[in-house]
Amino acid sequence: MPDADAHVETRFAFGKNWSAFLKQVDAERIEQAITSLRNLLLLDTADPQPLSGKRFLDIGSGSGLFSLAAISLGASVVSLDIDRDSFACTQTLRDQFIASVDPDQTPAKVAWDVHHLSVLDTSAIESLGQFDVVYSWGVLHHTGMMNKAIETAAERVAPGGWLAIAIYNDQGGGSRRWLRIKQGYHLIPSFVRPIYVAAVAGFYETKFAVARLARGHNPLPLKDWKNKRNDRGMSVWHDWVDWVGGLPFEVASPEAIILPLRRRGFVLENLRTVGSGWGCNEYVFRLNP
Repeated sequence: MPDADAHVETRFAFGKNWSAFLKQVDAERIEQAITSLRNLLLLDTADPQPLSGKRFLDIGSGSGLFSLAAISLGASVVSLDIDRDSFACTQTLRDQFIASVDPDQTPAKVAWDVHHLSVLDTSAIESLGQFDVVYSWGVLHHTGMMNKAIETAAERVAPGGWLAIAIYNDQGGGSRRWLRIKQGYHLIPSFVRPIYVAAVAGFYETKFAVARLARGHNPLPLKDWKNKRNDRGMSVWHDWVDWVGGLPFEVASPEAIILPLRRRGFVLENLRTVGSGWGCNEYVFRLNP
């Protein structure tokens, strides 16, 4: 669903949200991100570094948490983000990691490059070369040109390599309602926005609680919040801020993602959908050699 009437120039400050989240990144969250990446890519759980010798491109690195997960699994990593604050977050996490593996803070041989770069800058992206893994979770639908962004990401995958992307599910009318909510966030003064996010989150968390109660479950959201943290190491609050404010905003059905990539020689290896709900469908493709 193109963001035709959402004022494409409106762009959520993802980096400011990630800067706040970075303070919460600890050893537990890093381990959760590593486990999440292993599960998504169906990596060998017995191998401590299953990405050893692989090049990993993280498009829209945000806090840098999943770039760090890829480094921890043995990959050499290139991270890029168009948001200057996200770029700075990833640099900070990289520098902290280098300091942790090199206590004397002498130059460490860590193959992790960070670029302030848009995935839509095709010539600059091409100059990075090809990668064994191209990873972009919840990013390409925020570019304002989702289909071009997916094509550009796919072109960076080396033969036999993986493309792992997460794209907002197309809910039809539900997605259009969410677009209005996101537009509303950007129409109000910045000091009111936390209240707006809390109101939206409170409304939906209450709906979820009623649904849990109707099924005979504990209505409190603690289990769901724990699962969210365990899945990607995310903070519930920062996830809500990201979701409510995130513009540009595009969505796609699984067919709209899978079929064009099949025609480009990609084979679907892993798929996690949200059914008819809201959130991201996750896709892992392998490019035929």
